[in-house]
Amino acid sequence: AAIQQKEALRAAAMQGNVKAQQQYGVLVAQHAAWLGRCRQQVWPQTQALWIRLYPCDARPWALDGVLDRIVNRGYNQINVEVFYNGRVLLPVNQNPTAWRSVMAGSGADNVDLLAQVIGKGRERGLAVHTWLFSMNVGADYVRRLDKQDAVAQNGLGQTSLTANIVPGMSVELGAVNPDEAFIDPYSVQVRRDYSQLVQAIAQYRPDGMLFDYIRYPRGYGVASVAGRVQDLWIYGESSHQTLLQRAFNYKGMELIQRFMNQGYLKPDDLQAASQLYPQDGDPNWQGLNPVKVNSKLPLTKQLALLQDELWQLVVAHASQGVLDYLATAIAALQYPMPIGAVFFPDGNLSVGKRGFDSRLQMWNRFPAALSWNPMAYGVCGKTDCIVSQILRVVRQSPPGTQVIPAIAGVWQQSVGNRPPLEQQMAAIYQAAPSIKGVSHFAYSWQEPGSDQERKYCRLR
Repeated sequence: AAIQQKEALRAAAMQGNVKAQQQYGVLVAQHAAWLGRCRQQVWPQTQALWIRLYPCDARPWALDGVLDRIVNRGYNQINVEVFYNGRVLLPVNQNPTAWRSVMAGSGADNVDLLAQVIGKGRERGLAVHTWLFSMNVGADYVRRLDKQDAVAQNGLGQTSLTANIVPGMSVELGAVNPDEAFIDPYSVQVRRDYSQLVQAIAQYRPDGMLFDYIRYPRGYGVASVAGRVQDLWIYGESSHQTLLQRAFNYKGMELIQRFMNQGYLKPDDLQAASQLYPQDGDPNWQGLNPVKVNSKLPLTKQLALLQDELWQLVVAHASQGVLDYLATAIAALQYPMPIGAVFFPDGNLSVGKRGFDSRLQMWNRFPAALSWNPMAYGVCGKTDCIVSQILRVVRQSPPGTQVIPAIAGVWQQSVGNRPPLEQQMAAIYQAAPSIKGVSHFAYSWQEPGSDQERKYCRLR
Protein backbone atom coordinates (compact mmCIF):
# COMPACT_ATOMS: atom_id res chain seq x y z
CA ALA A 1 0.00 0.00 0.00
CA ALA A 2 2.84 2.38 0.85
CA ILE A 3 4.54 1.57 -2.46
CA GLN A 4 1.35 2.26 -4.39
CA GLN A 5 0.75 5.51 -2.52
CA LYS A 6 4.29 6.70 -3.25
CA GLU A 7 4.01 5.85 -6.93
CA ALA A 8 0.65 7.60 -7.23
CA LEU A 9 2.10 10.74 -5.67
CA ARG A 10 5.10 10.61 -8.03
CA ALA A 11 2.77 10.28 -11.01
CA ALA A 12 0.75 13.28 -9.83
CA ALA A 13 3.94 15.23 -9.17
CA MET A 14 5.03 14.56 -12.75
CA GLN A 15 1.86 16.35 -13.89
CA GLY A 16 2.85 19.45 -11.94
CA ASN A 17 0.68 18.89 -8.85
CA VAL A 18 2.49 20.97 -6.23
CA LYS A 19 0.69 19.42 -3.27
CA ALA A 20 1.54 15.93 -4.55
CA GLN A 21 5.16 16.97 -4.88
CA GLN A 22 5.23 18.03 -1.24
CA GLN A 23 3.48 14.87 -0.03
CA TYR A 24 5.81 12.75 -2.16
CA GLY A 25 8.85 14.39 -0.55
CA VAL A 26 7.49 13.68 2.93
CA LEU A 27 6.86 10.02 2.05
CA VAL A 28 10.32 9.60 0.51
CA ALA A 29 11.90 10.90 3.73
CA GLN A 30 9.68 8.63 5.82
CA HIS A 31 10.68 5.58 3.78
CA ALA A 32 14.34 6.55 4.13
CA ALA A 33 13.93 6.45 7.92
CA TRP A 34 12.14 3.10 7.73
CA LEU A 35 14.90 1.71 5.52
CA GLY A 36 17.59 2.86 7.96
CA ARG A 37 15.90 1.14 10.91
CA CYS A 38 15.26 -2.00 8.89
CA ARG A 39 18.87 -2.45 7.84
CA GLN A 40 20.09 -1.86 11.40
CA GLN A 41 17.88 -4.65 12.64
CA VAL A 42 17.99 -7.15 9.76
CA TRP A 43 21.06 -8.90 8.30
CA PRO A 44 22.89 -7.79 6.24
CA GLN A 45 23.49 -4.25 7.45
CA THR A 46 24.45 -3.26 3.90
CA GLN A 47 22.39 -4.63 1.03
CA ALA A 48 23.56 -3.15 -2.27
CA LEU A 49 22.35 -3.29 -5.86
CA TRP A 50 24.43 -2.81 -9.01
CA ILE A 51 22.84 -0.48 -11.57
CA ARG A 52 23.57 1.17 -14.91
CA LEU A 53 21.97 4.52 -15.74
CA TYR A 54 20.88 5.61 -19.22
CA PRO A 55 20.27 9.00 -20.87
CA CYS A 56 16.52 8.35 -20.53
CA ASP A 57 16.95 8.64 -16.77
CA ALA A 58 17.33 12.38 -17.43
CA ARG A 59 13.57 12.61 -18.04
CA PRO A 60 11.80 14.55 -15.27
CA TRP A 61 10.95 12.30 -12.30
CA ALA A 62 12.27 9.17 -14.08
CA LEU A 63 15.27 8.65 -11.81
CA ASP A 64 13.03 9.12 -8.78
CA GLY A 65 10.95 6.14 -9.91
CA VAL A 66 14.00 3.94 -10.39
CA LEU A 67 15.39 4.76 -6.95
CA ASP A 68 11.98 4.24 -5.34
CA ARG A 69 11.88 0.70 -6.74
CA ILE A 70 15.29 0.04 -5.22
CA VAL A 71 14.32 1.35 -1.79
CA ASN A 72 11.06 -0.64 -1.93
CA ARG A 73 13.14 -3.82 -2.13
CA GLY A 74 15.10 -2.96 1.00
CA TYR A 75 18.40 -1.88 -0.51
CA ASN A 76 20.39 0.81 1.28
CA GLN A 77 23.28 1.11 -1.20
CA ILE A 78 23.57 1.38 -4.96
CA ASN A 79 26.70 0.75 -7.00
CA VAL A 80 26.26 3.04 -10.00
CA GLU A 81 28.17 2.13 -13.16
CA VAL A 82 30.02 5.30 -14.13
CA PHE A 83 32.64 3.90 -16.53
CA TYR A 84 31.87 0.98 -18.82
CA ASN A 85 32.21 0.03 -22.51
CA GLY A 86 34.51 3.00 -23.02
CA ARG A 87 31.88 5.51 -21.86
CA VAL A 88 31.84 7.74 -18.80
CA LEU A 89 28.77 9.00 -16.91
CA LEU A 90 29.68 12.69 -17.08
CA PRO A 91 27.94 15.56 -18.87
CA VAL A 92 29.49 16.33 -22.25
CA ASN A 93 30.42 19.84 -21.16
CA GLN A 94 32.06 18.57 -17.95
CA ASN A 95 34.02 15.64 -19.33
CA PRO A 96 37.80 16.15 -19.15
CA THR A 97 38.55 12.46 -19.79
CA ALA A 98 39.81 10.53 -22.81
CA TRP A 99 36.48 8.73 -23.08
CA ARG A 100 33.15 9.70 -24.60
CA SER A 101 30.23 10.68 -22.39
CA VAL A 102 27.33 8.25 -21.96
CA MET A 103 25.09 11.29 -22.57
CA ALA A 104 26.69 12.31 -25.89
CA GLY A 105 24.17 12.56 -28.72
CA SER A 106 21.20 11.77 -26.48
CA GLY A 107 19.55 15.16 -26.53
CA ALA A 108 20.35 15.50 -22.85
CA ASP A 109 24.09 15.82 -23.42
CA ASN A 110 24.77 18.19 -20.54
CA VAL A 111 22.46 16.67 -17.92
CA ASP A 112 24.52 15.59 -14.90
CA LEU A 113 23.02 12.21 -14.05
CA LEU A 114 25.82 11.38 -11.64
CA ALA A 115 25.12 14.45 -9.51
CA GLN A 116 21.40 13.69 -9.65
CA VAL A 117 21.68 10.06 -8.58
CA ILE A 118 23.97 10.94 -5.67
CA GLY A 119 21.59 13.63 -4.43
CA LYS A 120 18.36 11.71 -4.97
CA GLY A 121 19.89 8.51 -3.63
CA ARG A 122 20.97 10.10 -0.38
CA GLU A 123 17.50 11.64 0.06
CA ARG A 124 16.20 8.07 0.10
CA GLY A 125 18.75 6.72 2.57
CA LEU A 126 20.86 5.12 -0.16
CA ALA A 127 24.65 5.21 -0.02
CA VAL A 128 25.82 5.88 -3.57
CA HIS A 129 29.04 4.17 -4.64
CA THR A 130 30.54 4.66 -8.09
CA TRP A 131 31.50 1.55 -10.04
CA LEU A 132 34.26 1.72 -12.68
CA PHE A 133 35.75 -0.71 -15.15
CA SER A 134 39.54 -0.61 -14.81
CA MET A 135 41.78 -2.54 -17.23
CA ASN A 136 38.86 -3.00 -19.64
CA VAL A 137 38.65 0.49 -21.12
CA GLY A 138 36.50 -0.13 -24.19
CA ALA A 139 37.27 -0.84 -27.82
CA ASP A 140 36.93 2.78 -28.97
CA TYR A 141 39.86 3.84 -26.80
CA VAL A 142 42.39 1.31 -28.11
CA ARG A 143 41.27 1.79 -31.72
CA ARG A 144 42.31 5.43 -31.63
CA LEU A 145 45.54 6.01 -33.54
CA ASP A 146 47.10 7.79 -30.57
CA LYS A 147 46.18 5.02 -28.10
CA GLN A 148 47.00 1.79 -29.92
CA ASP A 149 50.26 1.28 -28.03
CA ALA A 150 48.18 1.01 -24.84
CA VAL A 151 46.40 -2.23 -25.78
CA ALA A 152 47.44 -5.47 -24.08
CA GLN A 153 49.11 -8.04 -26.33
CA ASN A 154 50.11 -11.66 -25.87
CA GLY A 155 52.95 -13.56 -27.50
CA LEU A 156 50.69 -14.93 -30.22
CA GLY A 157 50.29 -11.49 -31.77
CA GLN A 158 46.78 -11.09 -30.37
CA THR A 159 45.00 -8.34 -28.48
CA SER A 160 41.75 -8.76 -26.58
CA LEU A 161 40.00 -7.49 -29.72
CA THR A 162 41.33 -10.35 -31.83
CA ALA A 163 41.75 -13.18 -29.29
CA ASN A 164 38.88 -15.56 -28.52
CA ILE A 165 38.13 -14.40 -24.99
CA VAL A 166 35.28 -14.99 -22.58
CA PRO A 167 33.31 -11.73 -22.34
CA GLY A 168 32.12 -10.47 -18.97
CA MET A 169 28.45 -10.41 -18.05
CA SER A 170 26.52 -7.36 -19.09
CA VAL A 171 23.89 -5.81 -16.86
CA GLU A 172 21.21 -7.50 -18.96
CA LEU A 173 20.11 -10.95 -17.89
CA GLY A 174 22.19 -13.56 -19.71
CA ALA A 175 23.87 -11.00 -21.99
CA VAL A 176 27.60 -10.60 -22.56
CA ASN A 177 29.66 -7.54 -23.32
CA PRO A 178 31.03 -7.39 -26.90
CA ASP A 179 32.77 -4.04 -26.43
CA GLU A 180 35.65 -5.13 -24.23
CA ALA A 181 39.25 -4.09 -24.74
CA PHE A 182 41.97 -4.67 -22.18
CA ILE A 183 45.00 -2.45 -21.86
CA ASP A 184 48.64 -2.94 -20.98
CA PRO A 185 48.70 -1.99 -17.29
CA TYR A 186 52.28 -0.76 -17.64
CA SER A 187 51.31 1.87 -20.22
CA VAL A 188 52.13 5.30 -18.80
CA GLN A 189 49.64 6.87 -21.19
CA VAL A 190 46.65 4.80 -20.09
CA ARG A 191 47.59 5.17 -16.43
CA ARG A 192 47.58 8.94 -16.87
CA ASP A 193 44.25 8.89 -18.71
CA TYR A 194 42.65 6.56 -16.16
CA SER A 195 43.91 8.62 -13.23
CA GLN A 196 42.29 11.69 -14.78
CA LEU A 197 39.03 9.74 -15.09
CA VAL A 198 39.17 8.65 -11.44
CA GLN A 199 39.79 12.23 -10.33
CA ALA A 200 36.85 13.49 -12.38
CA ILE A 201 34.50 10.98 -10.72
CA ALA A 202 35.94 11.60 -7.25
CA GLN A 203 35.09 15.30 -7.56
CA TYR A 204 31.47 14.30 -6.97
CA ARG A 205 32.36 12.96 -3.52
CA PRO A 206 30.42 9.68 -3.81
CA ASP A 207 30.06 7.49 -0.73
CA GLY A 208 32.60 5.06 -2.15
CA MET A 209 34.33 3.85 -5.30
CA LEU A 210 34.49 0.31 -6.65
CA PHE A 211 37.11 -0.84 -9.17
CA ASP A 212 36.11 -3.73 -11.46
CA TYR A 213 37.96 -5.59 -14.25
CA ILE A 214 41.25 -5.47 -12.35
CA ARG A 215 42.55 -8.32 -14.45
CA TYR A 216 43.54 -9.60 -17.88
CA PRO A 217 41.01 -11.27 -20.22
CA ARG A 218 40.17 -14.93 -19.92
CA GLY A 219 40.39 -17.21 -22.96
CA TYR A 220 38.12 -20.10 -23.91
CA GLY A 221 39.03 -23.72 -23.13
CA VAL A 222 42.75 -24.37 -22.87
CA ALA A 223 43.35 -20.64 -23.35
CA SER A 224 41.78 -20.05 -19.92
CA VAL A 225 45.08 -21.28 -18.46
CA ALA A 226 48.38 -19.48 -18.92
CA GLY A 227 51.04 -22.16 -19.09
CA ARG A 228 53.52 -20.57 -21.54
CA VAL A 229 55.06 -17.15 -21.66
CA GLN A 230 53.24 -16.52 -24.97
CA ASP A 231 49.91 -16.87 -23.11
CA LEU A 232 50.68 -13.86 -20.94
CA TRP A 233 49.50 -10.37 -21.88
CA ILE A 234 52.96 -8.85 -21.47
CA TYR A 235 53.97 -8.23 -25.09
CA GLY A 236 52.74 -4.65 -25.28
CA GLU A 237 55.59 -2.17 -25.66
CA SER A 238 55.35 -0.76 -22.12
CA SER A 239 55.09 -4.13 -20.42
CA HIS A 240 57.88 -5.56 -22.58
CA GLN A 241 60.28 -2.73 -21.78
CA THR A 242 59.46 -2.82 -18.06
CA LEU A 243 60.14 -6.56 -18.00
CA LEU A 244 63.54 -6.13 -19.64
CA GLN A 245 64.37 -3.48 -17.05
CA ARG A 246 63.93 -6.10 -14.34
CA ALA A 247 67.26 -7.55 -15.45
CA PHE A 248 70.29 -6.62 -13.33
CA ASN A 249 72.76 -7.09 -16.18
CA TYR A 250 72.78 -7.32 -19.98
CA LYS A 251 73.23 -11.07 -19.96
CA GLY A 252 70.05 -11.40 -17.90
CA MET A 253 68.23 -9.03 -20.26
CA GLU A 254 69.30 -11.09 -23.28
CA LEU A 255 67.98 -14.31 -21.77
CA ILE A 256 64.67 -12.67 -20.82
CA GLN A 257 64.26 -11.50 -24.43
CA ARG A 258 65.09 -14.91 -25.87
CA PHE A 259 62.70 -16.59 -23.44
CA MET A 260 59.92 -14.23 -24.54
CA ASN A 261 60.68 -14.85 -28.22
CA GLN A 262 60.97 -18.63 -28.07
CA GLY A 263 59.15 -19.67 -24.91
CA TYR A 264 62.20 -21.62 -23.75
CA LEU A 265 66.01 -21.47 -23.64
CA LYS A 266 68.47 -23.51 -25.70
CA PRO A 267 72.05 -24.31 -24.70
CA ASP A 268 73.39 -21.98 -27.39
CA ASP A 269 71.34 -19.13 -25.87
CA LEU A 270 73.57 -19.21 -22.79
CA GLN A 271 76.65 -19.34 -24.96
CA ALA A 272 75.42 -16.48 -27.16
CA ALA A 273 74.65 -14.31 -24.12
CA SER A 274 78.13 -14.93 -22.74
CA GLN A 275 79.74 -14.00 -26.07
CA LEU A 276 77.63 -10.84 -26.39
CA TYR A 277 78.35 -9.66 -22.85
CA PRO A 278 81.61 -11.22 -21.69
CA GLN A 279 82.05 -8.48 -19.07
CA ASP A 280 78.93 -9.68 -17.16
CA GLY A 281 79.03 -12.43 -14.60
CA ASP A 282 76.17 -14.87 -14.36
CA PRO A 283 72.80 -13.66 -15.73
CA ASN A 284 70.76 -11.92 -13.07
CA TRP A 285 67.33 -10.34 -12.66
CA GLN A 286 64.80 -9.48 -9.98
CA GLY A 287 63.89 -12.49 -7.85
CA LEU A 288 66.69 -14.72 -9.14
CA ASN A 289 68.77 -16.46 -6.51
CA PRO A 290 72.35 -16.40 -7.87
CA VAL A 291 73.40 -18.98 -5.28
CA LYS A 292 70.80 -21.42 -6.60
CA VAL A 293 71.53 -20.79 -10.30
CA ASN A 294 75.14 -20.22 -11.40
CA SER A 295 77.57 -21.15 -14.15
CA LYS A 296 79.32 -23.76 -11.97
CA LEU A 297 76.35 -26.09 -12.43
CA PRO A 298 76.20 -28.57 -15.34
CA LEU A 299 74.75 -26.88 -18.44
CA THR A 300 71.55 -28.96 -18.55
CA LYS A 301 70.87 -28.32 -14.87
CA GLN A 302 71.64 -24.63 -15.24
CA LEU A 303 69.34 -24.36 -18.26
CA ALA A 304 66.42 -26.07 -16.50
CA LEU A 305 66.77 -23.86 -13.43
CA LEU A 306 67.02 -20.69 -15.50
CA GLN A 307 63.88 -21.57 -17.44
CA ASP A 308 61.97 -22.16 -14.19
CA GLU A 309 63.21 -18.85 -12.81
CA LEU A 310 62.28 -17.03 -16.01
CA TRP A 311 58.76 -18.47 -15.91
CA GLN A 312 58.34 -17.28 -12.34
CA LEU A 313 59.68 -13.86 -13.35
CA VAL A 314 57.25 -13.33 -16.26
CA VAL A 315 54.23 -14.49 -14.25
CA ALA A 316 55.20 -12.22 -11.36
CA HIS A 317 55.69 -9.37 -13.83
CA ALA A 318 52.25 -9.87 -15.38
CA SER A 319 50.62 -10.09 -11.94
CA GLN A 320 52.43 -7.02 -10.68
CA GLY A 321 51.10 -5.00 -13.59
CA VAL A 322 47.54 -5.59 -12.38
CA LEU A 323 48.42 -4.64 -8.81
CA ASP A 324 50.32 -1.54 -9.90
CA TYR A 325 47.45 -0.38 -12.09
CA LEU A 326 45.06 -0.63 -9.14
CA ALA A 327 47.54 1.22 -6.94
CA THR A 328 47.80 4.01 -9.54
CA ALA A 329 44.00 4.36 -9.60
CA ILE A 330 43.83 4.55 -5.80
CA ALA A 331 46.65 7.10 -5.69
CA ALA A 332 44.67 9.34 -8.05
CA LEU A 333 41.94 9.83 -5.44
CA GLN A 334 42.22 13.27 -3.90
CA TYR A 335 39.46 12.72 -1.34
CA PRO A 336 39.28 10.04 1.34
CA MET A 337 36.43 7.60 0.71
CA PRO A 338 35.74 3.88 1.04
CA ILE A 339 37.35 2.00 -1.85
CA GLY A 340 36.57 -1.52 -3.00
CA ALA A 341 38.02 -4.05 -5.43
CA VAL A 342 35.72 -6.33 -7.42
CA PHE A 343 37.12 -9.70 -8.48
CA PHE A 344 36.49 -13.35 -9.27
CA PRO A 345 37.25 -15.72 -6.37
CA ASP A 346 38.96 -18.15 -8.78
CA GLY A 347 40.88 -15.45 -10.68
CA ASN A 348 44.08 -16.19 -8.75
CA LEU A 349 44.08 -19.98 -9.08
CA SER A 350 47.14 -21.97 -10.07
CA VAL A 351 46.44 -24.83 -12.48
CA GLY A 352 48.53 -27.98 -12.68
CA LYS A 353 52.29 -27.86 -12.14
CA ARG A 354 52.98 -24.46 -13.67
CA GLY A 355 49.75 -23.00 -15.05
CA PHE A 356 47.72 -20.05 -13.80
CA ASP A 357 44.26 -18.71 -14.46
CA SER A 358 44.84 -16.47 -17.48
CA ARG A 359 43.20 -13.49 -15.73
CA LEU A 360 46.08 -13.39 -13.23
CA GLN A 361 43.83 -11.61 -10.77
CA MET A 362 45.93 -11.99 -7.63
CA TRP A 363 43.26 -10.53 -5.36
CA ASN A 364 44.87 -12.09 -2.29
CA ARG A 365 47.50 -9.36 -2.70
CA PHE A 366 44.99 -6.50 -2.95
CA PRO A 367 45.31 -3.96 -0.11
CA ALA A 368 43.51 -5.10 3.05
CA ALA A 369 42.25 -1.57 3.59
CA LEU A 370 39.96 -1.98 0.57
CA SER A 371 36.64 -3.76 0.75
CA TRP A 372 36.94 -7.07 -1.08
CA ASN A 373 33.95 -7.71 -3.36
CA PRO A 374 34.16 -11.27 -4.70
CA MET A 375 31.77 -12.00 -7.56
CA ALA A 376 30.37 -15.31 -6.35
CA TYR A 377 28.57 -16.20 -9.56
CA GLY A 378 28.96 -19.97 -9.28
CA VAL A 379 26.39 -21.92 -11.30
CA CYS A 380 25.55 -25.38 -10.03
CA GLY A 381 21.79 -25.25 -9.37
CA LYS A 382 22.45 -25.01 -5.63
CA THR A 383 24.02 -22.58 -3.20
CA ASP A 384 27.02 -24.82 -2.43
CA CYS A 385 29.34 -23.54 -5.18
CA ILE A 386 28.43 -19.93 -4.39
CA VAL A 387 29.15 -20.30 -0.69
CA SER A 388 32.42 -22.15 -1.31
CA GLN A 389 33.67 -19.26 -3.46
CA ILE A 390 32.84 -16.77 -0.71
CA LEU A 391 34.46 -18.87 2.01
CA ARG A 392 37.64 -19.14 -0.05
CA VAL A 393 37.89 -15.35 0.00
CA VAL A 394 37.00 -15.08 3.70
CA ARG A 395 39.74 -17.56 4.60
CA GLN A 396 42.38 -15.74 2.54
CA SER A 397 41.46 -12.23 3.65
CA PRO A 398 43.63 -10.52 6.28
CA PRO A 399 42.03 -9.88 9.68
CA GLY A 400 39.73 -6.88 9.57
CA THR A 401 39.21 -6.95 5.81
CA GLN A 402 35.64 -6.14 4.83
CA VAL A 403 34.35 -8.90 2.54
CA ILE A 404 31.19 -7.93 0.64
CA PRO A 405 30.14 -10.75 -1.71
CA ALA A 406 28.40 -9.92 -4.97
CA ILE A 407 25.83 -12.53 -5.99
CA ALA A 408 23.70 -12.78 -9.12
CA GLY A 409 20.05 -13.64 -9.32
CA VAL A 410 16.43 -12.63 -8.81
CA TRP A 411 14.20 -12.69 -5.75
CA GLN A 412 11.78 -15.62 -5.47
CA GLN A 413 12.77 -17.37 -8.70
CA SER A 414 15.65 -19.41 -10.05
CA VAL A 415 17.40 -17.86 -13.06
CA GLY A 416 20.17 -19.33 -15.17
CA ASN A 417 20.47 -22.35 -12.85
CA ARG A 418 21.01 -19.98 -9.92
CA PRO A 419 18.80 -20.31 -6.83
CA PRO A 420 16.63 -17.34 -5.82
CA LEU A 421 18.45 -14.54 -4.01
CA GLU A 422 16.81 -15.28 -0.67
CA GLN A 423 18.18 -18.85 -0.75
CA GLN A 424 21.66 -17.61 -1.59
CA MET A 425 21.44 -15.02 1.19
CA ALA A 426 20.34 -17.57 3.79
CA ALA A 427 23.20 -19.89 2.84
CA ILE A 428 25.75 -17.07 3.09
CA TYR A 429 24.47 -16.03 6.51
CA GLN A 430 24.64 -19.60 7.78
CA ALA A 431 28.18 -20.14 6.46
CA ALA A 432 29.69 -16.71 7.22
CA PRO A 433 27.55 -14.67 9.65
CA SER A 434 30.46 -12.26 10.18
CA ILE A 435 29.81 -10.82 6.72
CA LYS A 436 27.96 -7.51 7.12
CA GLY A 437 27.28 -6.60 3.50
CA VAL A 438 26.06 -8.34 0.33
CA SER A 439 25.45 -6.90 -3.14
CA HIS A 440 23.15 -8.14 -5.89
CA PHE A 441 23.77 -8.14 -9.63
CA ALA A 442 21.77 -6.37 -10.98
CA TYR A 443 18.84 -3.94 -11.18
CA SER A 444 18.30 -4.97 -14.80
CA TRP A 445 17.83 -8.59 -13.73
CA GLN A 446 15.24 -7.72 -11.11
CA GLU A 447 13.46 -5.03 -13.14
CA PRO A 448 13.94 -6.10 -16.78
CA GLY A 449 10.91 -4.17 -18.02
CA SER A 450 12.06 -0.95 -16.38
CA ASP A 451 15.60 -1.47 -17.62
CA GLN A 452 14.61 -2.11 -21.24
CA GLU A 453 12.25 0.86 -21.34
CA ARG A 454 14.92 3.16 -19.91
CA LYS A 455 17.56 1.82 -22.28
CA TYR A 456 15.61 2.23 -25.50
CA CYS A 457 13.31 5.21 -24.88
CA ARG A 458 13.69 8.33 -27.02
CA LEU A 459 14.39 11.68 -25.45
CA ARG A 460 13.65 13.60 -28.65
